Amino acid sequence: MRVKDLPRRERPRERLMESGAAALADRELLAVLLGSGFRGASAMDLAARVIEHCGDLDGLVRSEPHRLLTVPGVGPAKAARVTAAFHLIRRADAEPERARIACTADLAAVAAPMLRGHAHERLVVVVCDVRGAVLRRTVMTEGGTDHTTVPIREIVAAVLTSGGALFGIAHNHPSGSLDPSEDDVVVTHRLLEAAETVGLRFLDHLIVTDAGWRRVQI
Repeated sequence: MRVKDLPRRERPRERLMESGAAALADRELLAVLLGSGFRGASAMDLAARVIEHCGDLDGLVRSEPHRLLTVPGVGPAKAARVTAAFHLIRRADAEPERARIACTADLAAVAAPMLRGHAHERLVVVVCDVRGAVLRRTVMTEGGTDHTTVPIREIVAAVLTSGGALFGIAHNHPSGSLDPSEDDVVVTHRLLEAAETVGLRFLDHLIVTDAGWRRVQI
């Protein structure tokens, strides 16, 4: 039976979208990746054959395209797609662990290198997942020697589109002063309110100079 002839609740792609990848068996996940079968065999039939041909999942992960091409029904496109997917997994596993933000000092350590040594004020946003792992750090704005804008709406949007749950901001004072301005304090409160409105956690707002850093008290 072709996958598209199955009841909707039994189709791998639909089940993945509705219940998550963890709800699918190995051959169902591979069937989603393969995309289709061939004459006389569904995508799940083909997935089962590929896994059997490779011996197990570990063998599949390490298979090169030419090995997959020996399975009837697997052409260059399918072989390349499967190989690319598992190679991305290996690359991800080989990457160093992301920096984590557990306190204000951690936020300073991540943001300060992007702010020190600059003659103009710039604003850095650091986005983290629910466990504090850094997902993104970016220069949001850059202004003059004593001012840069803090776009509240754009910051919140950047956090949400990055899949973040926590975020902090930091900006530099080229003058060397660690004293927050009245605008710094106002912006900090506005960011806290905006974050709470959309279910985000605002970590902190820091002022950074070449010699040190300081929190803008909330």
